[in-house]
Amino acid sequence: MHHTVVERELELRLILSPERSIPVPARLTYRSDDPYAVHVGFHINSECPVHWTFARDLLVEGVFRPCGHGDVRVWPTKSEGRSVVLMALSSPDGDALLEAPVPQVSAWLERTLRVVPPGSEGGQLGIDEALDQLLAR
Repeated sequence: MHHTVVERELELRLILSPERSIPVPARLTYRSDDPYAVHVGFHINSECPVHWTFARDLLVEGVFRPCGHGDVRVWPTKSEGRSVVLMALSSPDGDALLEAPVPQVSAWLERTLRVVPPGSEGGQLGIDEALDQLLAR
């Protein structure tokens, strides 16, 4: 079975306060063998990258309108005239507010949606085949 990985390096901004933000190199990763999830890895003042995993649907929707609750919230906004998407991440280790440029995020998401169209994720996991076999007995 061939799995596809769609990756994108980009620079996020870590929002420290309304006036202050710092650039954070990040990598977006999507794997067709884990079709519901997107993975974000970034370096914040540490040797070890911080990894977050959340639903692809959340990011797809968050580019257009606020969504999510709890640990991951995503919403679109404008920053200095640019379209950006904000990701609020909370964990026991702390909270982070990250800003990502919409054009890059959207282009990467479109690539993931071409690899695994929305609604076909179950088929990627072989659930459909397993169910067919089960029901055929």
